[in-house]
Amino acid sequence: MKNSGDAVFLYVAPDGSDSWSGRTPTPNRFKTDGPLATLRHALEVVRELKRQQDGTLKQPVTVLIRGGTYFLNEPLIFKPEDSGTLNHPVCFAAYPGEKPVVSGGRLLTGWKQTVVNGRKLWVAEIPETSGGKWFFRNLWVNGHRCTRARSPNKGYFKIAGVPDVTPETKWNEGQNCFRFFEGDLKAWSTVDEGEIVVMNRWVESRLPITRVEEEEHTVCSSRRSVFRLEPGDLYYVEHVYELLDSPGEWFLDRNSSMLYYIPLPGEEPSKVEAVAPVLSELIRFEGKPEEDLFVENLFFQGLAFAHAEWFFKENPDSGKPSIGGFPQAAIGVPGSIHGDGVRNCIFEDCTFTHLGNYALELARGCQNNRVAGCRFFDLGAGGVKIGETLIREAENEQTYGNEVTGCHIYEGGRFFHSAVAILIGQSYNNRVTRNHIHDFYYTGVSIGWTWGYGRSLAKGNIVESNHIHHIGVLSNGEGPILSDMGGVYTLGVQPGTVVRLNLIHDVAGLRYGGWGIYFDEGSTNIIAEENIVYNTSHGGFHQHYGRENIIRNNIFAFGREAQIQRTRPEQHVSFVFERNIVYWREGSLLTGRIGDLGFVFDHNLYWKEGDGEILFGEFSWEEWRKRGMDRNSLIADPLFNAPDKYDFSLKPESPAFKLGFTARLTRNRSLFKNLI
Repeated sequence: MKNSGDAVFLYVAPDGSDSWSGRTPTPNRFKTDGPLATLRHALEVVRELKRQQDGTLKQPVTVLIRGGTYFLNEPLIFKPEDSGTLNHPVCFAAYPGEKPVVSGGRLLTGWKQTVVNGRKLWVAEIPETSGGKWFFRNLWVNGHRCTRARSPNKGYFKIAGVPDVTPETKWNEGQNCFRFFEGDLKAWSTVDEGEIVVMNRWVESRLPITRVEEEEHTVCSSRRSVFRLEPGDLYYVEHVYELLDSPGEWFLDRNSSMLYYIPLPGEEPSKVEAVAPVLSELIRFEGKPEEDLFVENLFFQGLAFAHAEWFFKENPDSGKPSIGGFPQAAIGVPGSIHGDGVRNCIFEDCTFTHLGNYALELARGCQNNRVAGCRFFDLGAGGVKIGETLIREAENEQTYGNEVTGCHIYEGGRFFHSAVAILIGQSYNNRVTRNHIHDFYYTGVSIGWTWGYGRSLAKGNIVESNHIHHIGVLSNGEGPILSDMGGVYTLGVQPGTVVRLNLIHDVAGLRYGGWGIYFDEGSTNIIAEENIVYNTSHGGFHQHYGRENIIRNNIFAFGREAQIQRTRPEQHVSFVFERNIVYWREGSLLTGRIGDLGFVFDHNLYWKEGDGEILFGEFSWEEWRKRGMDRNSLIADPLFNAPDKYDFSLKPESPAFKLGFTARLTRNRSLFKNLI
């Protein structure tokens, strides 16, 4: 290795060799020494250095990785003994100006052009892996995510009926059969290799097909849906050979291991780069927080992580079909990088892309880590998962103090549609700041995993200065396909959690529930302040039920069905709604169950474009105020500079200022522009 002062440098390159020293970035002219070839061997060299120094690094170590793709045969595993120290961290970084990719995939070669049943296709034989036949559900050609042969090619079918559902069937009891409309499905020869993907409530269910009865218009699966299926639920069918009919589509025959692909215009077999995933994990951090042993002080900079996927295990041999999905947020889908007991580690300027699962998961006992300036896109599930669904008793095993900042997270939920961009479970004191999040079918940022008023570890989380948009409905106009979502979504008792200075817009649910800020079951002691929320299908703010939340100094504009919603009355103050501006042109102002008046409204400014009386639910303005609400509020034009252009900055003479409105997004134009 090469020393520079106290620092140690090690090099890895595609043209390197693990028999070399790794002391130089390029091979010498005799090809007898130069960079290493694999990240795994580089890690072993760092381990050996630590052993030579009695287990504690005496200087920082940097592994510089040259540009190229490094295909892994198994995940890279970091253990506590691989840790750096606060003063002497271990850094795995891109060589200056180059872009290395850490891949869990394998290149597909041997493409041949052929014609099958009159179709011009490419075909390649898929080799076996160490685990036997290689079957995958994601494929990327020339960096483009390809589509499993599907129908319809665009849009969705609708369920015609569900024979197993009765009036006694509970909403959370799933089914494995439903009826389809004439012509939507057929008993194709490869139908038993296909999957039905049903969108129902706020989740998708992936249902492997066992049979299609054309005369009865019935399809059945080896798995059952997450929730009770309903007529009108959207679905599509994929991975059936007979549906292979559009450029960019593919089908992998399980029996013959032959891969069929319809090329996009301009693609040539000799020049194409096709990659399919072999691994579900790229990196695993194996800390032991229960023993106070952490993987810590590691720094990953400028690396790209790609080509991993995960899927359910095969059905167990039992009489009852297993469930083809998860109850919310694709919670059971793991991260391609998974950590237990990770502390004081940093991912900076990294790229996570072409993945079939969540990108990065900081699970049990992950503390004070930072994810900064990273890009997450083309994700089968979501971006970052922090914490678990379990409440850990020991502080060492609890997850807290992590930060996701300055990241761009987009084009998620491509396989598991209900995944979210940033998911915080039973975890506290995390910060989600200055991220750009968009194009997810479900929620942008989700916090909490306790439904109701029971014990929760999700407290003190800060969601600040993020730009969150095109949630539910995508920027290309696709969707919505799911319901019951939010730009920011919360659950449970969360003292100290603050949702502040976020720009949230273009959120839409299918049947219901496209809200900007959504305080769901038991959300308590949360503050939402100085946010701008607009263009939502069902409202800027919704509280299902909860206690003593504060909603202040926000702008809620252009809700379609409603602007503000409160659903469940309870014997306490649900929330305080003060110094907000509500501006709309269609839909109601306030909806839900509000007759008990179990909330506080005051010092707000309301304005509806056009004529017509403003009603607060069933109450007129006068009746509303007589009941103690909005006694110091106004109905007046807030005098936005250009609301039609979504410029909600206020003119100096705005009446909002007389009410104490102080939202910084309307005053700091540079911050507002940065968020856009």
